[in-house]
Amino acid sequence: MIDENVISEVVYAVSPYISNRDISDVRMKVTMVLSKYDIRKDETEIIPYQGDVNEEILKKFIIAKTAAGRSKRTLEYYKDTISKTLQTIGKPYTQITANDVRIYLALRVNRDGVSKACANNERRNLSAFYSWLQKEEILLKNPMNKVEAIKEPKIKKKAFSNMELEKIRFACRDEYERALVEVLISTWARISEIAEMRKDEIHGNKIVVHGKGDKYRETYLTAKAQLAVNAFLAKRKDSSPWLFPKGIPFTEMKKDGRTPEDLHLWWTDPSCVVLGRRDSGSLEKTIRRLGVSAGVDKCHPHRFRRTGATMALRAGMPIIEVSKLLGHESIATTQIYLDIEDKQLEATHEKYVI
Repeated sequence: MIDENVISEVVYAVSPYISNRDISDVRMKVTMVLSKYDIRKDETEIIPYQGDVNEEILKKFIIAKTAAGRSKRTLEYYKDTISKTLQTIGKPYTQITANDVRIYLALRVNRDGVSKACANNERRNLSAFYSWLQKEEILLKNPMNKVEAIKEPKIKKKAFSNMELEKIRFACRDEYERALVEVLISTWARISEIAEMRKDEIHGNKIVVHGKGDKYRETYLTAKAQLAVNAFLAKRKDSSPWLFPKGIPFTEMKKDGRTPEDLHLWWTDPSCVVLGRRDSGSLEKTIRRLGVSAGVDKCHPHRFRRTGATMALRAGMPIIEVSKLLGHESIATTQIYLDIEDKQLEATHEKYVI
């Protein structure tokens, strides 16, 4: 029987060359092929490995999560936060206790000055690591079961106002930026999901969204979004399948004599479009820059999701349908997104409660 670690390492090795949605299929095919052979790790080294035990087990965890289809951004976040936590605690992962973690989190908040939300995220990542260790039967006990979440102050996050949305629209310089903004307003998709949108998955006012956990859902484009996307695609001459394609670095574009004013039109020149899609970080930078130009504070992609959900609920859309369009498995998650004013709740109570 083939060692599961071998399969995971093979999938991890090829993961940079395939999309997340194909990873599970590749894993199945690799398993089928290698199951015919007796493959074992070579144990004939003259000098056994003497490296950091935490580093070795963290690598295996990342390999497992890669094979499970986690995004590159998630994998990097796992690696950075868990590695930092283990190094700071200064013990092998097998000897870390719940109290070690509690002390670490307290120091992060009180000494290092990180927010409670940030410390909680680090706790969640470490919990995922130890849950995997327990599931794989590498450890029998999970110390994170005794570590409670840090109580965070509940800050009400605001949706965009209608005026703010119009300011952002007005700040768009070209078809690319208008298409990105209208797709965000219309679909309520995560920026990582928008980065993975394909041209051939747009059918009229419908577009396929590849969500978390390799799940698919359909969402919809408003008339404004359809017009913006069509205008954007009409000016593109490249053959990239992605709705928002990747471009060559601006430093390379400048070498060809392009002026700063023309750099934002790189997507109209096929020679500037390269294989692959625009990453979510680049798309987010575009949105934040638009916010600065428009004079709108806290302009980031996730705020468009909250805005869409809030406006739909204010207009009377049932929360279960709002939740489905957002791609949430739980209505409780959806409720976090909503920005409902007390006056509106009062008016709704008066209307429905006798």
